[in-house]
Amino acid sequence: MKVRKLTELAMLTAVALILFVVELQIPNPFPIPGVKLGLANIITVYAVYHYRVREVFLLVVARILLGSFFGGGMMTLMYSMAGGLFCLVGMLLLKRFLSEKYIWICSVLGAIFHNIGQMTVACMVAGWGILFYLPFLLISGCLAGGFTGVCAQLILRRTSLEKQTRHLD
Repeated sequence: MKVRKLTELAMLTAVALILFVVELQIPNPFPIPGVKLGLANIITVYAVYHYRVREVFLLVVARILLGSFFGGGMMTLMYSMAGGLFCLVGMLLLKRFLSEKYIWICSVLGAIFHNIGQMTVACMVAGWGILFYLPFLLISGCLAGGFTGVCAQLILRRTSLEKQTRHLD
């Protein structure tokens, strides 16, 4: 991996981690555990469309490991890793069918995959009875995925405009 690419990925990981830590400071308005915006996923969605699979995988794993270290524990790591990897695999598959123009849809579906990954771990830990919780997670995941997807869409527009402007200079 070239130094420039490694630096870009390190910067994206740092930004994702910053978003994660900032989100930890925001009080959860919902009484449902695990419901959150997932601001760090803005970076993941962006990276899926701009980097190779291996590079995005490294970014996601590094973000989850460091995020669990800063704001959680072993259980957080298990849930986040399962959700993050399900989400990543789902978005990488969807990327084949959805152009960058529809990145927000990819983000919503990625959030659904994330919830399924988390519920898989929850079922292994707490049993199948925890599945009653899935509809609440899916609804909140779709809303959060839509929000993070729109944010990623805005970042893409901004960066593409900046690239076009630089080429004109």
